[in-house]
Amino acid sequence: MGLRVLSALDAAKIQYYHFKAIIIAGMGLFTDAYDLFCIPPIMKLLGRVYYEDNPHDKYQIPQVVLATMLGTVLLGTVIGQLVFGILGDRMGRRRVYGISLMLMVLSSVGCGFSICRTKTCVLVSLGFFRFFLGLGIGGDYPLSATIMSEFANKNTRGAFIAAVFSMQGLGILASSMVTMVVSKTFEAAASKKLSKDHTPEDADIAWRLILMLGAVPAGLTYYWRMMMPETARYTALVENNALQAARDMEKVLDVSIFQIAEDDPMQQPQNPSSYPLISMQFLRVHGIDLFSCATTWLLLDIAFYSSSLFQSQIYKKNLDLQDTNVYNEAFKVAFFQTMVAIAATIPGYWFTVYFIDRIGRKKIQMMGFLCMGIVYFAIGIPYHYWGRNENKGFLVLYGLTFFFANFGPNTTTFIVPAELFPARFRSTCHGISGAMGKVGAFFGTLGFLWATKNKDPRIKAMRIALVSLGGICLLGMALTYLFTRETNGRSLEENEKEKENSELCFFRCLMDADRHPKTSVPEEEIAL
Repeated sequence: MGLRVLSALDAAKIQYYHFKAIIIAGMGLFTDAYDLFCIPPIMKLLGRVYYEDNPHDKYQIPQVVLATMLGTVLLGTVIGQLVFGILGDRMGRRRVYGISLMLMVLSSVGCGFSICRTKTCVLVSLGFFRFFLGLGIGGDYPLSATIMSEFANKNTRGAFIAAVFSMQGLGILASSMVTMVVSKTFEAAASKKLSKDHTPEDADIAWRLILMLGAVPAGLTYYWRMMMPETARYTALVENNALQAARDMEKVLDVSIFQIAEDDPMQQPQNPSSYPLISMQFLRVHGIDLFSCATTWLLLDIAFYSSSLFQSQIYKKNLDLQDTNVYNEAFKVAFFQTMVAIAATIPGYWFTVYFIDRIGRKKIQMMGFLCMGIVYFAIGIPYHYWGRNENKGFLVLYGLTFFFANFGPNTTTFIVPAELFPARFRSTCHGISGAMGKVGAFFGTLGFLWATKNKDPRIKAMRIALVSLGGICLLGMALTYLFTRETNGRSLEENEKEKENSELCFFRCLMDADRHPKTSVPEEEIAL
């Protein structure tokens, strides 16, 4: 029955449950993007509330505080990806899936409350809850990708996983729209007392409300996460219970257990991955794949997070934030983010959804890295011109970095680790790859803060930073070309067997060569 279970999954038609799984699995990524992109306007509100008397730069939060706020959530995300990735393979995807979501919901609410109202206490408690928010976000990455890959059929698997990841785009849009609505509501309520030099006490409530509202959509999907059955692949291949896997499939997909039953109902699938994760056999078979997934994700996040932080420089050049009140300042920042999301970010996600099973993962990832690199060079090399002039061409180029990140490596680095590795290692290897990505995000954050450490960043420093990002993207393209395997159109088991069979063939050829040193090994056999 085991082989029939897997074949039935790969041959299953697109059904209602697939779309339901996209929404359920995507809500964690929705919350991740909501938190990341609501921070810029919230930092504006926090600067107005708690740094009104800053003698060096009024209303501006010090760089060390910004680095700490960003660093805590990234540290939590790294730990969450590693821990929940391992737990997903050892305990099952479903058992730990709800824990990661609940961590995100409770931490988002905790960020909003932040215990007290004095500056130090608020920032410490905010950093504390953001660390746990990162744990939940990190845990959701490997679990969501793995669950969707194991539920989907082989012909539309890429589109389904990309659709889950595209929920980030809706999270970005939702965070900006919520910020705009909250800002305008509070501005209307305090219109008589507002001025550019006065920050009402209600502003301390506004940023808390924005953070807490991000937990609502994720919280609403908690029940359905708990009702999801374990994935049939995990049950059949890791727990070796093909009969239960067939029963779970029957609950959610329009497939009868009698359609997938064989003559021997107790026959179990043979799991070829009998070696442990930490072993030379794993490194020989899957080491290059893990290296490829981890390094390309690391390089992508260096560039992607730097682009997100670079918005602060665009605000200074293109948004009039000096002579405005606290709520209008947050509104303008959120409005700019909305325009970028609608024009570049969201279309990039859905281009990937449409093309990924037509073009393939590897080509899209290479194309995305290449185009991002070209755009960074176009921004960075003449930065002396862009930095001194308000230019719509610059904004178009900046938007293209997000479009080609999402119609490129930002999406594919999330998909490929969920397809390359055996079921018993799949969640763990995805977590390792994602954790390396967030390490890259940390370095990208530090690099950007270095380049903008002065009030008016030096043009030379910004040029170096942007050109470096272009070089990083080209390196990502090269690594993709050299080491990333194409997974398009093949089942998860075919991807695994191809790698393991090629490894066995290679060693068989070596053994034959040792036994018969005077007899050359046929080139056709080595090529296999």
